[in-house]
Formats: sequence, structure tokens, C-alpha cells
Amino acid sequence: METLVLIVHVLLAAAIIGLVLIQQGKGAEAGASFGGGASQTVFGASGSGGFLVKVTALIAAVLFATSFALAYFAKEKAVNVGEAGIPSAAIIESAAERVELPVLGAPVSGGIAEDTDLPAAE
Repeated sequence: METLVLIVHVLLAAAIIGLVLIQQGKGAEAGASFGGGASQTVFGASGSGGFLVKVTALIAAVLFATSFALAYFAKEKAVNVGEAGIPSAAIIESAAERVELPVLGAPVSGGIAEDTDLPAAE
């Protein structure tokens, strides 16, 4: 079910991008007043503004619904992970506080022996 909602969500996102790109901006009416455009539209003399705006709004509403559905699925997965035996953040943090980390610049045991041919660092 989640996969189906995700596929629909991606298709709706691509559709809304395409619809926004084919809509005319506010400055496009100035060119139509000089005789270009209104007689050559598929949607009539009023243009495609009303139709495309309504379709874009409908697709945006469905996109929001699929977003909420995906958020619900993610919440359910997060709850199920907690029940799977994975320790909580508080347990991990307390375990990390008990681990002793080496100090920078301290000699490391098990390193290079003192009697090697390597030059001494100055």
C-alpha cells in the first residue's frame, strides 16, 4: 500500500510541475491584446487560465493527501522499530558515557618499538 501511495505521490508531483510550467504568467495578457494568442487557443478566447488553475488546485490537494498518508506510514514504521528490540536513545547515550576514550597526545601502547631505525621526531 505504501509503495502505491509513493508512486501516486511522485506522479502527482511531476504533474503539478508540468501544469505550473505550461500556465501563462501575468505578463502574457499584454501580448494577447495586440492580436496574438486569443484566437489560437484550444480553450477558447478566455484562455486556459481557469481550467488549468482548477486542475492544478485539485492535483495539489491530492498531493497533500498523499503526503499525509506517507507521513502516517513513516510514523507506523517508527513505532514498529521501537518494538523490535532496538535500544532507546537514553540507553545508547548512557553506554557511550561509560566508554573511556584515549587522550590526544598520550603514548599509545603496542606501537613502534624504541629500538628501530626510524629517526626520532623532534
